[in-house]
Amino acid sequence: MKVFLDDERPTPPGWVRVYWPAEAIRLLGSGEVTDLSLDHDLGDDARGTGYDVIVWIEEAVALRGFIPPKISVHSANASAAQKMRAGIVSIEKLAL
Repeated sequence: MKVFLDDERPTPPGWVRVYWPAEAIRLLGSGEVTDLSLDHDLGDDARGTGYDVIVWIEEAVALRGFIPPKISVHSANASAAQKMRAGIVSIEKLAL
């Protein structure tokens, strides 16, 4: 399953759309996610950001042996996207 976390952009064909980090994390927990594309700013920071999903994956890999999907970032927030990509690098190192 390919999961697309975003609050505004159109969902690419073949992807499952989620609007909130909790939804993405629930699907990741199913073990069926092969690809994950994340936006950072989702319109309500109280409900989380795309970075929260990165943090969850990093912890799951480090502590529970979670096998991460292919992760990409499509956020227009340049500084947040850079932070998310640094998290992805960390996840990739942990998953080796």
